[in-house]
Amino acid sequence: MNRATHATATALALLGALSLTACTGGGLPDKGAAKAPATADPASRSDLRPFYGQQLAWTDCATDGYECARLTVPLDYARPGNGRTFVLPVARAAATGPGKRIGSLVFNPGGPGAAGAGSLEEGMDEAFGAAARARFDIVGFDPRGVGGSVPALTEPAEEKTEEEPAAEEAAAAEDETPDGVAPLYPRTEADRSAAAAGARTAAEDCEKHSGPILRHVGTDDAARDLDILRAALGERKLTYLGWSYGTSLGTSYAEQFPRRVRAMVLDGAIDPSLDWRQRVLSQSAGFRRSVDDYAERCAEIAGDRCPGRTPGEIRALIERLYQRAEREPLPVAEDSSYAEYGGMDATAVLDAVSMAMYTPEDQWEPLSEALREADRGDATKLGALGDEEETGSEDTDTTEGEEQEDASPGASEPPAVPAVPADNSDAALTAVNCLDVPHPRSVRPYWDALAPADKAAGVYGTAGVTAELTCRDWPSGERRPHKVAAEGVPPVLVVGTTGDPSTPYAEAVSLAEQFPAGMLLTYEGLGHTAYGRGNACVTAKVDAYLVELERVAPGATC
Repeated sequence: MNRATHATATALALLGALSLTACTGGGLPDKGAAKAPATADPASRSDLRPFYGQQLAWTDCATDGYECARLTVPLDYARPGNGRTFVLPVARAAATGPGKRIGSLVFNPGGPGAAGAGSLEEGMDEAFGAAARARFDIVGFDPRGVGGSVPALTEPAEEKTEEEPAAEEAAAAEDETPDGVAPLYPRTEADRSAAAAGARTAAEDCEKHSGPILRHVGTDDAARDLDILRAALGERKLTYLGWSYGTSLGTSYAEQFPRRVRAMVLDGAIDPSLDWRQRVLSQSAGFRRSVDDYAERCAEIAGDRCPGRTPGEIRALIERLYQRAEREPLPVAEDSSYAEYGGMDATAVLDAVSMAMYTPEDQWEPLSEALREADRGDATKLGALGDEEETGSEDTDTTEGEEQEDASPGASEPPAVPAVPADNSDAALTAVNCLDVPHPRSVRPYWDALAPADKAAGVYGTAGVTAELTCRDWPSGERRPHKVAAEGVPPVLVVGTTGDPSTPYAEAVSLAEQFPAGMLLTYEGLGHTAYGRGNACVTAKVDAYLVELERVAPGATC
C-alpha cells in the first residue's frame, strides 16, 4: 500500500478528538485495580468452546492475491450461548517465504473504525518489512461493528428530522447562533447550548440506528475476539502489530491474555491511564505542535509552494482562515463535498489542516497549495484534502440484528460473504471512544476544560473539548483509566514518533514504562506512527523483533 493509504487507515483517531459527530463504544478494570490473568482458559468454557473450535474456511478474496474468511464471535461475552453473534471478515496475505513460515501476524490499522480486512485488500501488507512478510501470513480483520462486520454500526442518514433538540438548548441555538457556523471556542451561552444540543442529537441518532449493539463494540470485547481469531488461525500464541488505536486493542489483549502473546508491536501509542480530559489535552497539544512544525519546516518539504515566506506568515494565514470560517463558511466549487453545507466552516478547516499533519512527506505540498488558494477565496482544494475514494462494494441490504443463516461457529460451510457496507468508520470511532473512556454527564466539566485547553493547544484544544460532548449522552462501558496490568506478558515493543500529532511521543514513553519489560523504540521524525513509512532503521528493528524476538536496547533511536 502507499503511504497515503496507511495515513488514511490510522488517521481516524483525529476525527475522535476534533469532530465527534457520529456514533461511539468498551470494559477494563477500575483505575488502579490490577487485572489478574484468568485462572481458566476461556476455550475450556462450554459456552465458548464452539467459538474457539472454529476452523476458518478460506476462499479467494475479490482482490487477487488475498484469501478471505469469516469468524463468528459472541455479541455478548456474558451470554455467549444466546445465539446472538457478530460475523467478522478476515483476510490474509500468505507469507512470501512459505518454507520459512513462522505463523500468522495479525494487525489492526487504527481508528477505532478502520477495517483490517479491507485495508489488507487495499495493500496494507506492503506496509510490513520484507523480512516480516517472508516469515508470516499477514492477517487483518474487521473488528465487531466495523466495516463488513455483521451486524455493523450504522450512521444516521443526513436528513432533517421532525424532532427538535431539548427546548432550552434549541431555543438558544436558534435565536443567537448564526446558521451553519460553529465556533472553535464556544464562549457564549448560546454557542455552548448549540454545541450541547448538537452533541445530544448525534448521540440520540446513533442510539436510534445502532442501539442493540452499541454496548458491545468496546475494545475489551474486540480483544476477546482477537483471541478467538488466534485460535481459529491455529496459533498457540499471538504475534500482533497495532497502529494508533490498534495499540489500545493490543494493550487490552495483553492484559486479558498475557501468556498468549508471542510478540507485540504497538506503534503510535495511546496511554490507558489518561482520563478524557487528559486525552484531549495530550492529543490537541500534539496537533498544535505539528502545525507549528509545518510552519517552521514547510520549506524543507514543500519548497516554493509554502503559503508564506516565513513561519510567521504561514501561522498568520492559517489563523486568518479559521477566523474567516467562523464568520462565514469558506467558498467552495459546486462539485465539492462541502457545497451542500454552504462551504467549509471553521471545524472543517481545522480538520483539513490537522489531517495533513499525518504524513508530511505526502501531504504538506498539497496542503500548502490548498491554503494559498483558500486565502485567495477558493477553499475547494482544502476541502478535497480529506476526501477519500469509496472503498468496498455497494451497501449491504442486511439490517441491524437480522439473523444470518448458518452463521454458527463450526458450521461446515460458511454463509456467503455479504457486501461490504458503506464506510461506517465515523460511527465506529465515536462508539468505541465513548464506551472506552468514561465521560461526565453534566456539561459543566466540559466548559471548565475549555480555558485550560485553550492555553495548552489553542483552537485545537477547545475544538477537541467540544467534540467530546457527544460522549456525555453515550452508554457507559466498564473501562476506567488505569495503568497497564499484564503480569506474565513477554517484552512488548512500543514505537513512538517524536513529532507525532495524534498519539504524542510522551504517551509512547509512558506505555512502554507500564509494560513489564516494555521496550521503547524512538523514531525522530514528523507524522503519525513510524513502521511502514519507509524508515529503514525502524523497519529493521521491528522486523528483527517480530521474526527473531530480538530485543530493542534501552534508548534505541532511529
